[in-house]
Amino acid sequence: MRRATVYRYALPMDSGVILRHTRLATRDGFIVELHQDGKQGRGEIAPLPEFSQETADDAAAQIEHVLSDWLDDKLIDWDALCPSVAFGITMALAELNGELPAQGNFLAAPLCCGDPDELVQKLAEMPGEKVAKIKVGMYEAIRDGMVVNMFLEAIPDLKLRLDANRQWTPTKARQFANYVSPAFRSRIVFLEEPCQTPAESLLFAHDTGIAIAWDETVRDDDFALSAQNGLSAVVIKPTLVGSVQKVQDLVAQAHALGMDAVISSSLESSFGLNQLARLAQWLTPGTLPGLDTVDLFGAQLEIPWPHCSLPLVSLTDCEVTWHHSNQ
Repeated sequence: MRRATVYRYALPMDSGVILRHTRLATRDGFIVELHQDGKQGRGEIAPLPEFSQETADDAAAQIEHVLSDWLDDKLIDWDALCPSVAFGITMALAELNGELPAQGNFLAAPLCCGDPDELVQKLAEMPGEKVAKIKVGMYEAIRDGMVVNMFLEAIPDLKLRLDANRQWTPTKARQFANYVSPAFRSRIVFLEEPCQTPAESLLFAHDTGIAIAWDETVRDDDFALSAQNGLSAVVIKPTLVGSVQKVQDLVAQAHALGMDAVISSSLESSFGLNQLARLAQWLTPGTLPGLDTVDLFGAQLEIPWPHCSLPLVSLTDCEVTWHHSNQ
């Protein structure tokens, strides 16, 4: 017998969370729970406003259709679905089928925000390999360059991942680079999408020696991964990319080309972050994932994130929007 249940959640966000143009007050999404032959698999479906092509309501309608097909054991074309729906349901199936490891890679690269002096002390005290992430492109490029340079100068064994979200013109990107000492640039593991087009970003890497990574470019319609001078990694946000199989294929392509592949969050709940940590342990065990986003929430969902003290909301407190079986 097969059984499927869909829960809808709405979690409060920290008041300072702003996406491209909108302050995000709540994070809305769904947990899909599948049962078959005494086994259970769950997955999170959480379209990210301003980044996902689908809304939560779009996803809700598609979830019911897909789960009806699954209950009837019909063939499902995962590539034809909204990315968040394809990812969440294939994650539930991966757990149901015993493919998803029980343990996760929770050694996420910390996201640096707040007072720089406090952050320097925190990062200096990090055990093991020191890799952290800084969002750039939200302020003046010169300021970003000075901050990055300060961190790298203050902590000699620190490596940084930077993310510009295609915010810079080539001129602003050069202004940023001018304030980062050439001696420190090799400790920038990568800078995600510095410019507004891939061609401009690749030219930036060539001119500055600062390695770049694709993030948004991965989701462009005509994207095909290939080796490029200065391109060192792909950052994969599964909620925005699609099915587990599609994520697996992208990771395999990156590794075959000698690039790193980083599993990264799209502001999933603590439940979703735990599953992404398990996915990272499965597909990219030697790479720190980018999952340090739980502190942007006002509450956790069902499964707590390690060392997080935010209140925990149970699935039993969430609305059940769909429940069917094939019996």
